Amino acid sequence: MIIDIHTHITAPEIIARREAYCQRDAWFSALYENPRARLATAEALVGALDEVRVDRAVTFGFAWADMGLCRAANDYTMEAVQHHEGRLTGFAVVNPRQAREAIRELERCASGGLRGVGELMPDGQGFSLDDVSLLTPLAESAARHHLPILVHSSEPVGHRYPGKGTVSPEAICSFAQAFPEVTLICAHWGGGLPFYELMPEVRGVLAHVYYDTAASPFIYDDRILPLLAQLVPHKICFGSDFPLISPGRCLRSFRSVGLDPEPLEAVLGGNASRVLGLTNSGPTVTRKEC
Repeated sequence: MIIDIHTHITAPEIIARREAYCQRDAWFSALYENPRARLATAEALVGALDEVRVDRAVTFGFAWADMGLCRAANDYTMEAVQHHEGRLTGFAVVNPRQAREAIRELERCASGGLRGVGELMPDGQGFSLDDVSLLTPLAESAARHHLPILVHSSEPVGHRYPGKGTVSPEAICSFAQAFPEVTLICAHWGGGLPFYELMPEVRGVLAHVYYDTAASPFIYDDRILPLLAQLVPHKICFGSDFPLISPGRCLRSFRSVGLDPEPLEAVLGGNASRVLGLTNSGPTVTRKEC
């Protein structure tokens, strides 16, 4: 089973009125005010999965600062998951700053079939990942419902780009140490955090932390996969960041680096399947090399 653990979907109404929503959320504007910046519906996502025979995708809406917009995004995600049963696994977007409302929404989404939290966007939503007191209610609720949390993260060096943010490896370590019962998925290779797992004290703190590969071709060269497959082969989860990058482009990149079949299978789906509590039952797609 191939699983893309990091994809975004947007309701048609928001796509059609992009400019109006840019005025409602500064982070959304920073990412999508350029009309060439890609937004995609659930149907477009499933079509992209079909093109390269990806079995399933984890998907979520935009991490709005406003909880009303988060609820609407979650409604669309729940509808998409129901309509594309077996192909999509949905995560819930919430803003931890609005604690009681966020927990109520998370409870609603868990009852509605969503299987995780995220993508959290600390910079855009106005909080810090190492703010333990703020994040305790969310972390406790996620742990109670056995929901992994996916958080945006970024490398503290290198080029700037829209949406990069400031979620550093240090902040991720602080969260992981404060909430060891929470399974945390760090987007974009955790901002380089996997390399620090060579430090025994850091490796112990990160026992329940995983790393997705979202937007990898825009950040690192392809050698990052074989390097980190030596360090943390059981923790890497394939993610494209669709529609920013197509799943096919990422698959071609990862299959070109000569990784052995066993770790490649783990990266492309085995690790994500374990994190999400999935089995091999349900719809699958006839495999074809992309």
